[in-house]
Amino acid sequence: MSDASEIALPSFNLSGKTALVTGATSGLGRRFALVLAKAGAQVAITGRRVERLAALKDEIEANGGRALSLALDVTDAKSISQCVEACERDLGPVDILVNNAGMNVEALPHQVTPEGFDTMFDTNVRGAFFMAQSVGVRMIERGAGGRIINIASIGAHTVLPGLTIYCMTKAAVAMMTKSLAREWARANINVNAMCPGFIETELNSDWFHSEGGQKQIKSFPRRRLGVESDLDGTLLLLASDHSRFITGSLFTVDDGQSLRPA
Repeated sequence: MSDASEIALPSFNLSGKTALVTGATSGLGRRFALVLAKAGAQVAITGRRVERLAALKDEIEANGGRALSLALDVTDAKSISQCVEACERDLGPVDILVNNAGMNVEALPHQVTPEGFDTMFDTNVRGAFFMAQSVGVRMIERGAGGRIINIASIGAHTVLPGLTIYCMTKAAVAMMTKSLAREWARANINVNAMCPGFIETELNSDWFHSEGGQKQIKSFPRRRLGVESDLDGTLLLLASDHSRFITGSLFTVDDGQSLRPA
């Protein structure tokens, strides 16, 4: 039984930690990298658009952080291995993996091509799994544990019209999260997932400012979109030591968007 004198308020200081963020060239991945660096972690920022990574590296370092930019194609197992090896060679062991790289192709089920299907699963599921595996193996070998944060979606548990394949991939990521958490529990690796709702980013801004997008926003319980900073708190919780008792959990962060209408 504790008393008031023993209570210390949480601090999300990540100094001394190394984080690796996939899909950091834009949107949520870029925000995640900035937030982790602001919290004190040294951050490996990865993606395919290396010119954007260079600009993000400059921004992080201009604000007193340390960043390493690495080219990464999560659909290529060799690229994954080379990326993780380069990160650990230059920054040290990865303590935090933010498995964010993903994609979406809007298509009705009868319009989906085999090529489109494979591309979505290769990026969102296969890439996420082998990224987690590559980092997880090293965490197990070191015996020091770590944090893996998978980025899923409310589509993991909610039907999003026109996004059947995307929802299928994110449901797979959700189950992968629970399975890896169970398999790696004794290795002290905490594996959790964030399931964001609709957040305005540069990728969807045009749609949400269109007539159709505005109609969609009005269907949400609070009639508003999220902004990237709405995910900061959940990210820092899951990346920090304050999540020591949290693993195998799916955190829905969606402002109630996935709640069924009354």
